[in-house]
Amino acid sequence: MRIGDLAAAANVPPETVRYYEKRGLLAPPARSANGYRTYDEAALNQLHFIRTAQAAGLTLAEIYSVIELRNEGTTPCSHVETLLADKLAEVRERQVQLAALETELAWLVQRSTTLNPADCRPDDICHVLRKT
Repeated sequence: MRIGDLAAAANVPPETVRYYEKRGLLAPPARSANGYRTYDEAALNQLHFIRTAQAAGLTLAEIYSVIELRNEGTTPCSHVETLLADKLAEVRERQVQLAALETELAWLVQRSTTLNPADCRPDDICHVLRKT
């Protein structure tokens, strides 16, 4: 299949396929006599893997490390497990941070309803955000 067919099958723009090739995430494709890229089902499978890994929160660098292990003949499952566990820990930490931010924002919104804009001092930009 040609690049447009591969991109359509994976639901990505052709530029994404070219970018992944440039980054080493997809192997360079074979070329037809007229110079067009030609892809096989393996390329489609790899593209689906990349998209699934991205949906799980892995970066392209992390995905590349998984692909490299596979290309070296190593089963990368334990590496993927470590990456996913680290990603889960990051998500949980971010949830803690977001919960704290939510509390702060709720307090500021509540506080803003009790303040009179006329009471804002000339040296304040907005007294809703003034340190108390």
